[in-house]
Amino acid sequence: MSCETLTYRYETYTFYRMATVSVRYIVDDVDAAIDFYCGQLGFDEVMYPAPTFAMLSHGDLRLVLTAPGGGPGGGQAMPDGTLPQPGGWNRFQLQVDDLEATVAQLREAGARFRNDIVAGVGGKQILVEDPAGNPVELFEPTIAEARLS
Repeated sequence: MSCETLTYRYETYTFYRMATVSVRYIVDDVDAAIDFYCGQLGFDEVMYPAPTFAMLSHGDLRLVLTAPGGGPGGGQAMPDGTLPQPGGWNRFQLQVDDLEATVAQLREAGARFRNDIVAGVGGKQILVEDPAGNPVELFEPTIAEARLS
């Protein structure tokens, strides 16, 4: 999470930049997910108030991690008793500067991938799985229009 400090009349104020997009992922092991996202993909831990819940940030993205059946909130069972579960194909995309180097680093750390690097219209991409099997798309733009900033 980034912040800005302002000093005015001998007093210092700190302003924190808040995420503008929030995504919830259901994960089997919150600790393993924190290790993966913070240790491998550069996320920051915002809070971890319970073993079944954590909130991370990466720029404008807030990632909420919830264990299934983790009490009230996003991990609780549906009215019919169905528990949320990880996986699927919906995902968020992280822009990287050097996809091949990022993939090599993740492979060395034991990360699982769903595919090999593919080239599309705007760039190259690959799907890496977090420890619970949720996909994250790593994307290296090859044209200016596909770049986030």
